[in-house]
Amino acid sequence: MTDPRLPTPSSHPVPPHPVPLHPELLRVTERIRQRSATTRRAYLAMIDSARRPGAYRAGMGCANIAHAFAAMPAADKLVLHQERQPNIGVVTAYNDMLSAHQPYEHYPERIRAAARALGATAQVAGGVPAMCDGITQGEDGMELSLFSRDVIALATAVALSHNVFDAALCLGVCDKIVPGLFIGALQFGHLPVIFVPAGPMTSGLSNDAKAKVRQEYAQGKVGRDALLASEQAAYHGAGTCTFYGTANSNQMLMEFMGLHLPGSSFVNPGTPLRDALTEAAVQRAVAMGQPGQQHSGMGGMGGMGHWVNEQVIVNGLVGLLATGGSTNHTLHLVAMARAAGILIDWDDFSELSACVPLLARVYPNGQADVNHFHAAGGMGFLIRELLDAGLLHEGVHTVLGHGLRAYTREPWLDGGRLAWRDVPAVSADLDVLRPASQPFSADGGLRLLKGNLGRAVVKVSAVKPAHRVVRAPAVVFSDQKQLDVRFQAGELERDFIAVVREQGPRANGMPELHKLTPVLGVLQDRGFKVALVTDGRMSGASGKVPAAIHLSPEALDGGAIARIEEGDMITLDCDTGELRLEVDDATLAARTPSLSTPLSTPSSDGLPHWLHHGRQVFELFRQNAAPAEQGASPLWPARQ
Repeated sequence: MTDPRLPTPSSHPVPPHPVPLHPELLRVTERIRQRSATTRRAYLAMIDSARRPGAYRAGMGCANIAHAFAAMPAADKLVLHQERQPNIGVVTAYNDMLSAHQPYEHYPERIRAAARALGATAQVAGGVPAMCDGITQGEDGMELSLFSRDVIALATAVALSHNVFDAALCLGVCDKIVPGLFIGALQFGHLPVIFVPAGPMTSGLSNDAKAKVRQEYAQGKVGRDALLASEQAAYHGAGTCTFYGTANSNQMLMEFMGLHLPGSSFVNPGTPLRDALTEAAVQRAVAMGQPGQQHSGMGGMGGMGHWVNEQVIVNGLVGLLATGGSTNHTLHLVAMARAAGILIDWDDFSELSACVPLLARVYPNGQADVNHFHAAGGMGFLIRELLDAGLLHEGVHTVLGHGLRAYTREPWLDGGRLAWRDVPAVSADLDVLRPASQPFSADGGLRLLKGNLGRAVVKVSAVKPAHRVVRAPAVVFSDQKQLDVRFQAGELERDFIAVVREQGPRANGMPELHKLTPVLGVLQDRGFKVALVTDGRMSGASGKVPAAIHLSPEALDGGAIARIEEGDMITLDCDTGELRLEVDDATLAARTPSLSTPLSTPSSDGLPHWLHHGRQVFELFRQNAAPAEQGASPLWPARQ
């Protein structure tokens, strides 16, 4: 089944001469392939054993099948009984508290109608939780955030475990939701899977203006009323937050990895084009899910688990680096790759970053938001530039069934009908989006830091060169609130490196330390040399202050960060990749780790910290979490 609305191999331009791939791209990809040979082979054997020649519901017991279709309309039951048309499973992250996921409320009915129009059926297979880091930033609930990714993966697996689906659509946008859906769907990688975005909200108060009010509030220059008014002007409607944090980095990744329809990532909710793209995604799922044909149409490459190979993971890495994407993906993309048996680490990120140019500046790496990025040329322009520079693997499988060149086209409505056209030859705004020949910087701005404290990552795409080397005494904190208290008391008007420890996955679930950003930004603006070293996370909105994050090993895993004392000199050099505590090995080894262990600290009501806000149900996750560089997942801490 084909659809003239979708790009085909002959409908997009191809350079007259093949573009040679960058040698570093080839080298890193081959290293990943060799590193992953055993685990990838085991994964593919697992999903291949689940493949069936016909409809997956065929041959099920009568009672089983009756349960699966009991609530379906009579016409759908007839189609399902005949077992000739695919049944599409929908896994949704809908709730109406999250602006990004509220648009999904009416997607199931639209998906069912689109499937019926093609003679097929669709069912909501299950829902997954979707929490918002923007709501929980600095609050107790943030300690559940990272592990919600793995809960979502488990819930996705439960949804698809009924084995009555021939393909799946995953509806999700935000920080942990897309990685969780991705990991869970890969456990059913014999099925074709398409990710269906909801799009960003329209632009409101500029991100730069919002950040300014936050800093003014941190200094006591404006009150809570002004801060709330600013935040409401920025976050004002349905759709993803418009800054380039983890949620929008997720959308970029799904498109670079060929799991979205081309150009669908940043189309606003509630528009005719958004609806047309959703219906087109159903069409592709039906085409790929035809019983007995779902694999032959993909060149024998199977379902999602076969598409997501080493080349696709590297393409995702390149996209992250070329856009200055979220540092959270130094955790998430690692865990996502592992779910497909592919092993990547921070050396891969750092070495690719050295050769991938930064082509986009979207807040916090610039003034524009994702709507401006989309209008300037967006994903199609970006992918074309990287393909033509030899920095992406073109010959990968996508949800369209052919190479990545199809993703250099953009969708539009031609007389109300979905159509595709080439993206503009030039960027509409060189302050937002640039060609590979004229990058914002020659590298992707994500670097590995190493030294006697361990391994960490730093994002420098928003850090000015003058601030990239900091040598200063340590000021030690066991949580981010302590830093704010000392700032308000006037104790931090000096050069220092903030050491915020016991924030790793084993300690407290690795919450984002977003409240550190305004305070450290204020001190840097006042002329002080400041930086951050932590075994915790910063968000995709981490910005202008150098921050060595995800330090591994973490404090609770024997990391040297637990032995840092107030006043110790630390060097953080973003240029050379050095992170060094200026204490000799013997002295450091003789010190007793200083651990306050927040989970054992009594709260104001006398109960242990871990008995509040659901933390207690994640104790098993904390105990079994893998190190940050291995994805911080409890699902396979000892595997590979």
